[in-house]
Amino acid sequence: MNELVLSIFPGIDLLGMAFEQEGFCIVRGPDLLWGGDIHRFHPPPGKFAGVIGGPPCQMFSSAARLRQAAKRENLIPEFERCVAEAAPRWFLMENVRGAPIPKIMGYCVNSFLFNNRWVGEKQNRLRRFSFGTTEGKKLIIDDVVLFEHPEYEYCVTAHDHTGGNWENSRRGKGRTWKQMAELQGLSKHFDLPPFTVKEKGKAIGNGVPLPMGRAVAKAVRRAMYPEYAAWRAAHAAEIAGVVEWAEGKAP
Repeated sequence: MNELVLSIFPGIDLLGMAFEQEGFCIVRGPDLLWGGDIHRFHPPPGKFAGVIGGPPCQMFSSAARLRQAAKRENLIPEFERCVAEAAPRWFLMENVRGAPIPKIMGYCVNSFLFNNRWVGEKQNRLRRFSFGTTEGKKLIIDDVVLFEHPEYEYCVTAHDHTGGNWENSRRGKGRTWKQMAELQGLSKHFDLPPFTVKEKGKAIGNGVPLPMGRAVAKAVRRAMYPEYAAWRAAHAAEIAGVVEWAEGKAP
């Protein structure tokens, strides 16, 4: 697959990383984390086959409503604008379950809820994915397990990290950033050297779990690139070995 996919609102881009691990070539757009401004970003039309991203979702989260702290800008219109300007074949927006479904002229949108535990992971993380195409295609997630993981971990959030000094295992608080990274599916070698310990936790907590992201990326690949999906399936063992080596899991 030699087509480019634009990742907007990337943060440290765990969603983009998941797509890369499934064979996509990702180009990252601006993010406030790196001093960028989405309002000033205008992607060139016709250069990207797909656009992915998760606009900041605090104002739509149940936690924000409980705290009465939903006084943040809704950036979904900026996502819609960037997709309209880039004019890709498809787009994928990730957000909390209460977020509105994007509406972009010329695209049929398939929206669904998906949980990280449904791919066999410990962490409970329910998210809404909205998949839009110019061809009216839908996503079918084939990686759902028969039984969920016997262990249960509450959703990792940007506010989990407390340096490990405060224990509240019932709600998953007091996690170190390394524990958060593991629950998000990152390798034991993953690090963010420029960041403080507190900011590492925030950046990791805002991301999409890699196992969930890969399952969705595979579904996009099957829907939009069936020939490449067939090639990946035929070479699954070799590819899995390379991924394990890259993640430091191979012996």
